[in-house]
Amino acid sequence: MMEYVHRFDRYVEEAAHHFRRRPTVDRLMYALSESGTHSLVWHGINLADALVGPALTGDADRRRRAVRRSVIQVCEQALVNGPVKMVFRRERPSHIDDHPHDLRVPVTSSFPSGHATAGFCAATLLTEEFGRATLWYGAATAIGWSRVHVGVHHPSDVAGGAIIGVTLAEIAERLWPINRRETAPMPAVDGP
Repeated sequence: MMEYVHRFDRYVEEAAHHFRRRPTVDRLMYALSESGTHSLVWHGINLADALVGPALTGDADRRRRAVRRSVIQVCEQALVNGPVKMVFRRERPSHIDDHPHDLRVPVTSSFPSGHATAGFCAATLLTEEFGRATLWYGAATAIGWSRVHVGVHHPSDVAGGAIIGVTLAEIAERLWPINRRETAPMPAVDGP
């Protein structure tokens, strides 16, 4: 099994190598990577929804649902960055030593990617409430991929993190469901 994982990592890593050292791509990938640190982008979305959502929609429970999503994210990150990473203890990639931009390199296990678990957990929760799966999962995928691009995760760390993130969100939804009549999909946007 591990042979297939290493083969997958090598294949994807070769593809990723062709996009490194391109200034525009590097800037974007390092910015995406930073946005996922400590789930900042996901908590930012929840904060914006809690502050602005009720006024825009007249939905008084929206703030409570935004707080619920952030609490689930905090629990998910505590679980992944604590016990889960301690079980695996995988070494991080060592093929990139000089980074063109500032980068916080974690010292925890490489597997699973915390950015990927957080992103896919958030995408699942946001999709449950608002729909727009392509938007949320696209953002989670971009942030996860950025971790491969900047060289702090193996591709399989991100793939495994995505699966773990979705699974933890689905477990959280069973343990702490939202009232379905409290939610409404986001209105459609006209135009391209």
